[in-house]
Amino acid sequence: MCGIFGLILRPGAKLTYRQSKALLEDLYKFSESRGKESAGLYAYFPQAGEGWTVKGARRAREFLRSPEYARVTGDPLRAAFGGEDQAPQVPVALLAHSRLVTNGTAAVQSNNQPTRWGDVTMIHNGIVVNVDELWARNPELQRHAEVDTEVMAALASDTVRNGANPAEATARLFSQISGAASVAWSREGADWVILSTNTGDIYYAGDDALGYMVFASERYILDRSLAKMNGAAETLGEAITWLPPGEGMVVHLNGRSPEKFPLSGNGHTAWPDLPERPSNGLQQHDLTSGSFPAPELMNRDADYGLLRYGEKAVAELKRCSRCILPETFPFIRFDAEGVCNYCHGYKPRYAGRDGAADRRAFIETMQRYRSPDGTPDVLVAFSGGRDSSYGLHLIREEFGLTPVTFTYDWGMVTDLARRNIARICGQLGVQNILVSADIRQKRENIRKNVSAWLRKPDLGMVPLFMAGDKHFFAVVNQLKKQMGIKLDLWSANPLENTDFKSGFCGVPPDFDKHRLDYLSWGRKARMAAHYGMNFLRNPAYLNGSLLDTVGAFMAYYVEPRRDFYFMFNHFEWNEREVEETLLGQYDWELAPDTNSSWRIGDGTAPFYNYIYVTARGFSEFDTFRSNQIREGMITRQEAMDVVGENNRPRPDSIRWYLDTIGLDFNQAIRTINRLDNAGLHA
Repeated sequence: MCGIFGLILRPGAKLTYRQSKALLEDLYKFSESRGKESAGLYAYFPQAGEGWTVKGARRAREFLRSPEYARVTGDPLRAAFGGEDQAPQVPVALLAHSRLVTNGTAAVQSNNQPTRWGDVTMIHNGIVVNVDELWARNPELQRHAEVDTEVMAALASDTVRNGANPAEATARLFSQISGAASVAWSREGADWVILSTNTGDIYYAGDDALGYMVFASERYILDRSLAKMNGAAETLGEAITWLPPGEGMVVHLNGRSPEKFPLSGNGHTAWPDLPERPSNGLQQHDLTSGSFPAPELMNRDADYGLLRYGEKAVAELKRCSRCILPETFPFIRFDAEGVCNYCHGYKPRYAGRDGAADRRAFIETMQRYRSPDGTPDVLVAFSGGRDSSYGLHLIREEFGLTPVTFTYDWGMVTDLARRNIARICGQLGVQNILVSADIRQKRENIRKNVSAWLRKPDLGMVPLFMAGDKHFFAVVNQLKKQMGIKLDLWSANPLENTDFKSGFCGVPPDFDKHRLDYLSWGRKARMAAHYGMNFLRNPAYLNGSLLDTVGAFMAYYVEPRRDFYFMFNHFEWNEREVEETLLGQYDWELAPDTNSSWRIGDGTAPFYNYIYVTARGFSEFDTFRSNQIREGMITRQEAMDVVGENNRPRPDSIRWYLDTIGLDFNQAIRTINRLDNAGLHA
């Protein structure tokens, strides 16, 4: 979930100090898209007997301007080269990191990377989901931080110290972890750096003739960084190599060619010969870049007793006699038999069709995109939710395609979603490109808009809370262009249609639309008019988030869509099959505060569904279950029973959301609760 990158140079490498420093800085700048919450560097000079670590809770561009970074890349690095325009005189390894915070707040220095445990220093991209289990299994190893990288560094250090070859130690490490991991590590006194991955998130360039290697988490990052170089490095853009999932590589600092090894190694594997030099008391220098903010704490004064679930009032609502949509649903009408216009207008997607044949036909259609050499041929939007997780399983295991996933993290992707992304990608050996927004700014934008909404609540304006997420439609086109991939697949489930959100803006339902995200130009104009009217009535909406909101609208409704498919528009989505696959094959994680597997990776959903249930007695679950009824998947009574549970408030998730955007839980919930009398009983 982060960006790792680096530069490994032998004595006499055809890269000067000036070029090396510029290349490293470009790698930082391009890798910042993968995480903006902290950055770090390990500069390793084995012959000089020194290692320098500097890290801080600041984005990469700020980190590059810090005096601590300048100190490490100044005299110590220059001395290894002997001058500004000289080649390195001694081996040099520069291992760097740009972090999106997952395990452990960046406000605690020990949680940032590079991470050192004992004599091992490591950088890591991904998430290890069985961290606590690994520490418990190895009680002799002392834990110092929350970050998952530490347990991997500890296991590697301990295994080598007990006599294992470092390549073998790496393979053993990967056999023990669950999740996604792409790592680079070295040991005090070692003449090598090991790169390894179980997802394929490492690309590298360099050769023996040039005497150096440069690597990064994404091909695009590496390609762009090399393209800016003047001299030998710029020719490497055409020689970028992928380190496939399940492989490791030893990069030697002493003149030997790099050597690959399998991460599934056994007793018969011939490990690279890696003789150890004594560290001779390697001197480690640790620097902190900038001051650290106080760790973020949950609001301990949150009163969960304020949360309401008016079951009696909800039960008294008139509902459609066929589905379960209530009388408070926008634009709803009932005929003489009590059947709603949404049931009359519904066009079945799956009922009466041969689901297996549809699935085979869709897979056959996809074969024209399949790459002949096994290189990536499809980009997959991956939120970590149940549908995208199951969709990735199908693409990888049934479609015969080679996917690359991407996740747009705008600050509301939960840690649970990130862990599930790591589980699926790690087990399937699939790359995950993380595109990280400026999360602090995005959360500030959400805070401003939710604060404005709480002043004058309007149900049509609730989607404004999620506007910052919609840029992912622009991101997918950008990534397709960068990677040369033509096809992108989406796992959105057509039964999740939520027309009521635009309905609260005065936009009538469109029963003929052909995909979830479609809105006619006339309906777009009505929605825009509703937003404009509310902006005039409530000037608090005219804040610093406005440009981001306009950009989101353009990305969602205007951004071109080419060679893309919503998979489950073409063959049947089956909830039981989805859940059995994820829980049975991937140890997929559920949320502790709900019995539903839907919407558990989205940090905004518990909050806005609480608003809808409080104000109108229904949520997204009512529309979803109603569509399942219309498809003959469940009975009306089954839908009523499950929605009764699904619509219950999720206290911990609602508190996390409000704490994350910096709003008072009690005040926000009291405001929402006042919508009860104004709406549900209207």
